[in-house]
Amino acid sequence: MTEQTQTTHPEVGKYCIIRTYSAGVHAGTVAQVSADWHQVTLNASRRIWRWEGAFTLSAVSQTGIDIETSRVAVVVPVIYLNDVIEIIPTTSQARATIEAAHG
Repeated sequence: MTEQTQTTHPEVGKYCIIRTYSAGVHAGTVAQVSADWHQVTLNASRRIWRWEGAFTLSAVSQTGIDIETSRVAVVVPVIYLNDVIEIIPTTSQARATIEAAHG
């Protein structure tokens, strides 16, 4: 994270889906967002490498995923993501399905 870290981003402290340009899709609690929004630090992050039950990440963020057929990696305590394209807040329903999915 650069020295221009913005800690007042509206999603800091919230469970979000993060889409990056080259590192894929991740879900976790937003710890920090850089001032230009291109770098995000996620706590308790899981990589979502295949999802079913929703067509778009917007739908995933609202209704969740099919926990049997989607593939979500193990939790990592912290991950630093670059080239962030989207920061999407999730509902509690969506979060529950992501946390229940297996790799």
